[in-house]
Amino acid sequence: MAAAAGSAMPYFGWSRQAFANASPNDRPRIGCIGLGGMGTVDAGSHAHFGDIVAICDVDSRHAERAKNDKNIGKGKADLYGDYRKVLERNDIDVVSVVTPDHWHVKIAIEALQAGKHVFCQKPLTLTLEENQLIRNACKKYADKIFIVGTQQRSTAGLFLRAVNMVQKGLLGDIKKITVGIDNCPTGGPFPKVVPPKELDWDFWLGPAPKVDYIEKRCHNDFRWWYEYSGGKFTDWGAHHVDIATWAIEHDKQGMGPVEIDGTDAKHPVPYKDGYPTVDDCYNTSHDFAVKCKFANGIEMIVDSRSENGVLFEGTKGRMFVNRGKITGKPIEEKWDEDKFGPEDLVRLYKGKPFEHHKRNFYRCIREGGLPVSDVFSHVIAMNTCHLAAIAARLGRVIKWDPQAEKIVGDDQAAAFFARRPRQGFEVPGV
Repeated sequence: MAAAAGSAMPYFGWSRQAFANASPNDRPRIGCIGLGGMGTVDAGSHAHFGDIVAICDVDSRHAERAKNDKNIGKGKADLYGDYRKVLERNDIDVVSVVTPDHWHVKIAIEALQAGKHVFCQKPLTLTLEENQLIRNACKKYADKIFIVGTQQRSTAGLFLRAVNMVQKGLLGDIKKITVGIDNCPTGGPFPKVVPPKELDWDFWLGPAPKVDYIEKRCHNDFRWWYEYSGGKFTDWGAHHVDIATWAIEHDKQGMGPVEIDGTDAKHPVPYKDGYPTVDDCYNTSHDFAVKCKFANGIEMIVDSRSENGVLFEGTKGRMFVNRGKITGKPIEEKWDEDKFGPEDLVRLYKGKPFEHHKRNFYRCIREGGLPVSDVFSHVIAMNTCHLAAIAARLGRVIKWDPQAEKIVGDDQAAAFFARRPRQGFEVPGV
């Protein structure tokens, strides 16, 4: 991917000691919670900047693999099946949270309460309420750095170039944005079977309702069940809706769409009152074009039918960007040739030098300030993602008050604002 990701991430020197350990190199000590596919990738990246001393996963196969990985646990990291054991350790400075989505906010808030800096994968939240809870926590524990794993914010030649062009007004007034996020897989019915002995299925479920084990509910496939995720609305929406929202500078508290039209959305199973009527099939929307209208007249279409990426349409031109290309007349004619330089990257990086996503995280731990992918802007984009999913589930238009951050005029839709967790797995109130 990209420009910013480079294969080499050499250790960079610190100006002062800030970590629990007092080693000569003053490297942070890291605990990794969730070591599936993405968790393993993230852990390997974190290891460039600190020492991974604790590994936690409810599937012991994942934990053992990561411990013995020469780039992660190096055969020495301590293993845990309960993330709370990681948070109890006073010698751990940073935690990496790469669990299924329905666990993110609970673990992240508890990590902040335990005095840790936090990296958490996207999509950060499961509900609109969680957006508020994690934002409140980051305000309260403002001395801790929290970065979201939306690494598209660190791709200079693609997404940052597009954001800069929109913000500089080179496309004129933006009228329409099409956010292509692909469709979800469909499947089922799947058999209910005994969980593998290596997996603590009850703890994997955690805050979610207790159900029989289905292999396709777990690990990578959890994304296609609304019980644990938001389907493509949050999986890819957390990336592309974020870029679109950032570009039009609608990423601050009190901003967002005012009307969300979910009438053009289909689900792979029957629904009643916004809930699937079967429990053994993937249930997230697989075919949709949700229209989000903003008070300033911009229309954002969150779409499963368009090419994956973000299409901006303004009064002066159109531009498309995804992870592989950036195209359109403004690009062909190099409209931004003298309007996208190092100073623009520093501006987009909130005053920090442009660099790899996780390096930005560790720099902010040392120097303070907000990372490029901060919680406060992320939850505004996630509001749109969750609202799109709610409108699609109900198959109708819903209204949103962005300043009050509530669904208005529709009690049934408003009931989707939060979910009641299983007893014993409540998210801490902040």
